[in-house]
Amino acid sequence: MQAAASGHRFMGINRDGQVALLNTEGNPDGHVILRGGKQTNYDSVSVTECENEMKASGLSPSLMVDCSHANSRKDYRRQPLVAADVFHQIREGNTSIIGLMLESHLNEGSQSADLPRAEMAYGVSITDACISWENTQTLLRQAHQELTPFLQQRLD
Repeated sequence: MQAAASGHRFMGINRDGQVALLNTEGNPDGHVILRGGKQTNYDSVSVTECENEMKASGLSPSLMVDCSHANSRKDYRRQPLVAADVFHQIREGNTSIIGLMLESHLNEGSQSADLPRAEMAYGVSITDACISWENTQTLLRQAHQELTPFLQQRLD
């Protein structure tokens, strides 16, 4: 994150397709994504540990929680439970969590991309298993209802 926040100069291809020395200004808005690993890391203890490590490195804690992958124990149906825990942490005063990620598609589940097209279900992911659009809408409405007052305080 420290490197991403700093400007860089490097050889690349410019907009005209020519080799050129390019400059970037850096991105000060980097964040850590907690997606779990051997165990989940969305709980308040894990979030606090990450915040402390970031502070010790001179970084302002800015975290996004992935509600899928290892944090859902690779069960897409657990994403709402992970999101509910994140909502609770924000209601309890956490200000370092800036967002969450959901694996979402029109219809829930997943299917193999190798299926014959005629056997594929419409609107079902061919990569990671996803929650349905209906469940996504429910979660987004819940987040809006529960978190608006707390997120508004961050702007004041």
